[in-house]
This record gives sequence, C-alpha cells and structure tokens, in this order.
Amino acid sequence: MTERVQIAKEIPGAYQAMSGLEKYLGTTSIDKQLLELIKIRASQINGCAFCINMHTKDARSLGETEQRIYALSAWRDTPYFTKEERAVLALTEAVTVITKEHVPDAVYEEVARYFESKQVGEIIMAIITINGWNRLAISTGMMPE
Repeated sequence: MTERVQIAKEIPGAYQAMSGLEKYLGTTSIDKQLLELIKIRASQINGCAFCINMHTKDARSLGETEQRIYALSAWRDTPYFTKEERAVLALTEAVTVITKEHVPDAVYEEVARYFESKQVGEIIMAIITINGWNRLAISTGMMPE
C-alpha cells in the first residue's frame, strides 16, 4: 500500500476531536470490557485489522477471555455472552451496517430493556466512535504492529 495521509500530523485538530470522543467514552458508565467487545465487533464487520489488533489486546488486558474474543464474530451461536451483551452486540451490528435495515425497533428496544436511557446513548456513541476510527484507519492505510 502506498503511503497515505497521516491525519494526526496533517490535521491535528480533527484527530484531537476524534480523540476527545474516545476520552469521553472512558468516563461513561459503560463497562470497559463491554466497550472493548463493541470495538472489536464493529472492527470485525468493517475489516479494520489495525483496530481489531488494538482492541483484542485491550480486551485481554481487562481480563477478557480468549474464548469470548475468538467467538465474538459468531456470538449468536455461542453461550458465552449475557443477554445484555447480546443486546449491545446486536445494536453494534445494526449501527455498523446501518444501510441494511437502519436500526430496527426490536434491536433498540432490547438494549433499552437492560440499560438506562443515558447508557443507551453512551453505547450508541461508542459504536459511532469506533466506526469513525475504523474508517479513519482503513482509509489512511493504518497497519497493525
């Protein structure tokens, strides 16, 4: 791949704005392991090798198991995820592939069963943020270490 623009270097204000969203997410009530599952799943769907590499490492450092990380792409067919996690993963998929069905009411309502309104907003912002990072990393050719 040819060298591409380095956003952090060329337009640092934009990069700092994205980083600000990420920093905000660290202050929310979202469980940190759940936040990493969101990041990994969206990154899998988007095919972002850089982000998958980063967030699987981050998840492990928070105590996430290898079994759950490996099974994440097939979460519906495993017993490893709670009802709350399943609801969030379904929402992550719906927001990530929003052009397919938008976000079905049933998917949104399932998340709302388990989380307060503010938390639902935080989860949606987490999904939006990782999708933004995925697009930045993919379009600029960021490679995993």
